Amino acid sequence: MSDQNSTAKDTFPGIDKNPSNIEPEKLTLNSKIRFRCHPGVSCFTACCGNINIVLTPYDILTLRKRIGIDSDEFLLRYTKPVYLEKTDMPGVHIHLTDENRCPFVTKEGCLVYTDRPSACRYYPIGMANFHERSEDESASSERFFFTVKEDHCKGHEEDKEWTVGEWRKDQGVDVRDEMNRGWMELVMRRKSFGHQANLSEQAQKMFFMASTNLEKFRDFIFSSSFLDIYDVEQETLDAIKEDDIELMKFSYVYLASSLFGTGDLKMKEEKVKAKVAELKGKQHEASEQAIKTYEDLKKDRDQYKEYLDEQKKIKK
Repeated sequence: MSDQNSTAKDTFPGIDKNPSNIEPEKLTLNSKIRFRCHPGVSCFTACCGNINIVLTPYDILTLRKRIGIDSDEFLLRYTKPVYLEKTDMPGVHIHLTDENRCPFVTKEGCLVYTDRPSACRYYPIGMANFHERSEDESASSERFFFTVKEDHCKGHEEDKEWTVGEWRKDQGVDVRDEMNRGWMELVMRRKSFGHQANLSEQAQKMFFMASTNLEKFRDFIFSSSFLDIYDVEQETLDAIKEDDIELMKFSYVYLASSLFGTGDLKMKEEKVKAKVAELKGKQHEASEQAIKTYEDLKKDRDQYKEYLDEQKKIKK
């Protein structure tokens, strides 16, 4: 349970890098590790302070359901706003106590352990993707794992041996990876654009709402003009109306389509035609305005030329 975890192309969103704690060895799913964390370890819960744990949409969903509160209350009581992975995409991280500790942890351990955040589950095994581009510009990707060893952690001295794959399965990491994949892809896609383009304030608000507050996102779908614009199959509508996980996955599709134009979510044909007609109308208006501006300038220029000719005649 630490903030030293890497996943996807970079570190897990909001998690600080600390290369000095990373073992310089690439591991596979079959690599062996020695680690165990339990109340008998002298450092038990030491890693639950001075942390920066960004919450994924699935983290928020499982934690608020575990506690029994809605998203509004959960976000207000347990989180603080943050930008994700050096982007302009807003998210939240856990709001620590006055003692700089996780609010879900006591001396006896984690009160929400079975529903603990994704970042807590990775430790001490990080995951990264190494991307390499050859001379012919073809890209290849290699997934590998590595061990994080912090000086205070005594779990590495335990006699429990696992493979990396066994550890990930035991910690529920594979399930979390599946649930977080769509959201992580959005963040990584945004990172790939760099600073060349910025999300509008409206886009930021939509991303934040859809990825942190499923109740408001559901209300947005069924109580706004959303269904007048987008063509969503009835089977999907039935699923997202009742199932929060299906709604969460649908939010990834919607955000990818609306923010990055992936086309995964189709607009209704009549709406597309209306939009095209609107754009053509605006283009026509712009063309007419450009012609009028040109004609006005030409007229002014001709009048000024006549004035200069008259002045020349007077001087003669």
